[in-house]
Amino acid sequence: MLKKISVLAGFAVGALVLSGCAANEDTPAQTQTPGSTSAAALEGTLNGSGASSMAAGQQAWIAAFQIANPGVTVNYDPTGSGTGRAQFVSGGTLFAGSDSYWKDEELAAGEFASCAPGTLPWEFPIWISPIAVIFNLDGISDLNMDGATIAGIFAGEITMWNDAAIAESNPGVALPELAITAVHRSDESGTSKNFTDYLSSVAPDVWTVGAIEAWPSEYRGEGAQGTSGVVSAVTGGNGTIGYADASRAGDLGIVAVKVGQDFVAYSAEAAAAVVDASPLVEGRESYDLAYKIDRNTTASGAYPIVLVAYLMGCNDYADDSSVDLVKAYATFLLSEEGQNVAATSAGNAPISATLRQKAQVIVDAIQ
Repeated sequence: MLKKISVLAGFAVGALVLSGCAANEDTPAQTQTPGSTSAAALEGTLNGSGASSMAAGQQAWIAAFQIANPGVTVNYDPTGSGTGRAQFVSGGTLFAGSDSYWKDEELAAGEFASCAPGTLPWEFPIWISPIAVIFNLDGISDLNMDGATIAGIFAGEITMWNDAAIAESNPGVALPELAITAVHRSDESGTSKNFTDYLSSVAPDVWTVGAIEAWPSEYRGEGAQGTSGVVSAVTGGNGTIGYADASRAGDLGIVAVKVGQDFVAYSAEAAAAVVDASPLVEGRESYDLAYKIDRNTTASGAYPIVLVAYLMGCNDYADDSSVDLVKAYATFLLSEEGQNVAATSAGNAPISATLRQKAQVIVDAIQ
């Protein structure tokens, strides 16, 4: 017997909503998705919104989930993290995606319309995106730099490629006497916030303005709109350096950053490793896996310049008929299959098996 899943009304699905067309495709009834009993066991619509960083991943997840569950429609509106959290709080959605974990004041307010009165939401990392330091320098494809050197470049204190700070970490590399052009995001960006969080954590005496989404006017450089703009600007010059989602680095040169006594280049495994090596935010409940990313980690093989985005939902839904669909979708996103679907399509770093197990305990307890 089909189990009908009803969801809260009132979520306006705009032009930017990501929803798969695969829900109506012919699919064998035996196809299964982690968390569901069979393709015919789930039916309904699930609305979510939030971080644009995971938009491509959500598009891939939605398509795969709907193929396996043809009676389900999932919508994800990449409105941005703050708007996504606000829509969830107001009851407009059943789940949210966010580049930032719940703020203490948001939890203290205790008002989450989708959730049963008096209950709070869960959250855990679902999306890890390494941020690469990219450069374009004729004849050089790889460089090593410590955090203070990277901060000095983007703060405008290190202006030449043959500077002693760069040369010291790259013995034997013929660095040119060429001016450095540092390229940054001209728009407000979660990528900028995570990159500058790294700079301020590892070199606070050099990068003095903290973790910020909007590039500070005192650190000039060359601004470019969006990830594509930064990649284009770095690609189009010689002597350029910038930062961007690692999946977009292409053939540009890559900086390996100093972690402990080693230099670590980005990789999916290294990005996932820094999350596992980081502490949880203090004072949170067991269902709240909010991580304070340790940018100063000395953990072997960990890459500290990452953006981490969270999946958020209710521990206890006000509408019980929503539970099975939320649990099935969250379980799919967490699964090795689901993480690989997104990684293949969007280039994120799959979460570790350790984190998957912790998060699955939370999902299994949803009611």
